[in-house]
Amino acid sequence: VMERLGLGPEVLLQENPRLIYARLTGFGQTGKYAKSAGHDINYLALSGVLSKLGRKNENPYAPVNLLADFAGGGVMCALGIVTALFERARSGRGQVIDASMVEGVAYLSSFLWKSQKMGLWSQARGENLLDSGAPFYEVYRTSDGKFMAVGAIEPKFYDQLIKGLGLNLDELPAQMSLLDWPEMKKKFASIFAQKTQAEWCSIFDSTDACVTPVLSFDDAASHQHNKERSSFIKNEQGEISPRPAPVLSRTPAVPSCKRDPFIGEHTEEILLEYGFTKQEIAKLYSDKTIELKNLKANL
Repeated sequence: VMERLGLGPEVLLQENPRLIYARLTGFGQTGKYAKSAGHDINYLALSGVLSKLGRKNENPYAPVNLLADFAGGGVMCALGIVTALFERARSGRGQVIDASMVEGVAYLSSFLWKSQKMGLWSQARGENLLDSGAPFYEVYRTSDGKFMAVGAIEPKFYDQLIKGLGLNLDELPAQMSLLDWPEMKKKFASIFAQKTQAEWCSIFDSTDACVTPVLSFDDAASHQHNKERSSFIKNEQGEISPRPAPVLSRTPAVPSCKRDPFIGEHTEEILLEYGFTKQEIAKLYSDKTIELKNLKANL
């Protein structure tokens, strides 16, 4: 879009060599798919990461659109901008950032690539330590239809998990006996299904068993731990959302409790601040270059 308006990086960097120009796309600026349409699931697939996501004997699945769009795309692009700003402080020069969601999520998954020879991913999808293969790294349903998340990897944490489940460690197979994992998962599932989520929380909350409730959005916002940290905020409309993170000690973000602006709500106001006349703004609107939303007209 910027290029179509004659505002590509070649033009703007001539005007201001210190400019940092970020290009955030799915497939990147070059390559076979550079001009192709796509969505998170497509970028995730091309990166190799999607092949690792999913349970045994099931199709790979994309966990909503957080990984490629927001983590591999938005966060990595923002990190690129911060890095370019840091470099500019030394060189005085800006640069162009080619932020590809495919490459961003692939780089985000470097752990998966570099740990292949460690044995963490030597089994088929859904049979490994961290991808639902292990009984001690899994989600289990409770008697009230809710869920508990279990992440008791280290032996000392696993011991506490076993105690909390009312089992005897000496009577069970070794924790890392892969052949026994399917049966152990069935045993754990049967036990978790005997109590409510609240009952399991009362058992595990004071331990290091790495067992926590799977919370809905509403429950997460009202959970004691999150309330003590003010992890969620409420806007003027009563809508709840996460507080900005991470928290900086000296210059923490000050979250806005105002509602999100409507598309076009402040377009005229901002353009007037930058010196556009009302006639020029009207022409941009009639050409469908900008959107306007006159709230008074809706009252």
